[in-house]
Amino acid sequence: MTNRRSFLKAGLGTSLAAGVSAQPRLPIKKAVLLSMLPAELSYAERFQLAREVGFEQVEARQCDDPREAEEIKKAADGAKVRIHSVMNGDHWKFPLSSGDPDVVAKSMQAMRTSLGNAKLWGADAVLLVPAVVNPQTSYKQAWERSQKQIRELIPLAEKLKVVIAIEEVWNKFLLSPVEFAQYVDSFQSPWVKAYFDVGNVVLYSYPQDWIRTLGKRIVKLHLKDFKFYNNKMHAEFVNLRDGEIDWKEVHAALREIGYQGSATVELSRGGREYLADVSRRVDQILAGA
Repeated sequence: MTNRRSFLKAGLGTSLAAGVSAQPRLPIKKAVLLSMLPAELSYAERFQLAREVGFEQVEARQCDDPREAEEIKKAADGAKVRIHSVMNGDHWKFPLSSGDPDVVAKSMQAMRTSLGNAKLWGADAVLLVPAVVNPQTSYKQAWERSQKQIRELIPLAEKLKVVIAIEEVWNKFLLSPVEFAQYVDSFQSPWVKAYFDVGNVVLYSYPQDWIRTLGKRIVKLHLKDFKFYNNKMHAEFVNLRDGEIDWKEVHAALREIGYQGSATVELSRGGREYLADVSRRVDQILAGA
């Protein structure tokens, strides 16, 4: 009896010690951009490669050709790789915040196409850059014009059961996590949420702060890394875990908010070896390594 008790006590102590040192893997689905997969391969081969190197899901760009969209769906279904989100293709060229009605009309049509793609492919979100501030469009105009157009899209998003996922990029708009949260909340709709890119804010902020502030508003994540050179006079996007991001802090923040969605790598295109390496790096991030 004494030996058994000693054994159990020792085993419990070892388990507790291991529990303190080990980080639980985040319950997040690994995804890759369709555009990161080799362009010379067929869609079927691209989706199969994504699965073989360890990605569970794919994010695809808006597709205007119905036949091509069907081909993409068939390829994803065949490889059993889910297309979880759609990246709108025209929000930079034709911003919703433009003062030109023709530009806005094209942007709205692109969003309708993207939402339709999402429904066809089984995706639950469309990434949207909501506005672009420039010499022709003030910050206030960007806010109000984009709000007006997005509100017009909400009924379609609700009908299709697809979230409009707002992303902060280098568009001189939504420059703080507090403001981003206020913008999303202004729609008072479960069909408008945040698509948070971990790498986009490193130039002027800390992603873990944005994650904690945005909290449950985050519906999707982009993963990339960012590095400064020459006393921060030069900077560029780099491979995951090669830059300035404190991934352990990001891991802790995601765990705190209880995020359980998808995380899509947004890097350059490459072959099998490169993609397998990226997949391993995502595993390390999700494990808190």
